[in-house]
Amino acid sequence: MTSAVLLALLASVVFLGPRLVDGLQAGGGSLLGLAECTVETSEGEVGLNRDEAQLATTAVALLARGMDAPDTSTIDEAVLQRLAEGPPEDAGPSLSCRGSAASDLPEQQLTATGLTPRAEQLRVAMMEVFGDQSLGGFAPGGVGQGHGADSTHYDGRAIDVFFRPVTEENRREGWILAHWLVAHAEEFDIQYVIFDDRFWSAHLARGGWHDYDAPDPSNEILRHLDHVHVDVLRGGTD
Repeated sequence: MTSAVLLALLASVVFLGPRLVDGLQAGGGSLLGLAECTVETSEGEVGLNRDEAQLATTAVALLARGMDAPDTSTIDEAVLQRLAEGPPEDAGPSLSCRGSAASDLPEQQLTATGLTPRAEQLRVAMMEVFGDQSLGGFAPGGVGQGHGADSTHYDGRAIDVFFRPVTEENRREGWILAHWLVAHAEEFDIQYVIFDDRFWSAHLARGGWHDYDAPDPSNEILRHLDHVHVDVLRGGTD
């Protein structure tokens, strides 16, 4: 690509602002790979920086509870609508952010809650935004069974947030939380978010939601249809 063409393309990005044009996507990612986060709306893909993604997902979560929300006048209305309502036909992921796993974190041990300090910080933050939630996957003193052999639940790094029974409404509520977690992944050193047969990983720099292969496809719990799983980085040799 010549410098003149590149300058012209960059100028078009400035003119277009945060909205991304599908026809100018590169390699299946966002326009020139500039957007940290993207939202699929009825009007096409919209790019956001991380601060905007955090603002939008927090506002949507608070409004869903009937709470006062921060000013979102700088956010595209189509983004807020999609994050609040989800895809029109079937609940599913709408927002994703690039993965970025910190490599210099200290390893942490369980606290009195049965969570590591990083996981406990995340639990408190979720409560501040989402209020009381149905939580599981941890207990004072830790848990020693009920999960896979290498589960992050055993070392206090994982939290399950339940949305039962499995209904379209509960799935949409679950995706509001899942999007908030991905938008705040860097802030809280989140490693994985799993929900509704999909997962997001901080270790995948391109971001995106990917198919989750459950060990038993007939089990809605193992498929994470009834709960959002979130875990934080171990630190140390992570």
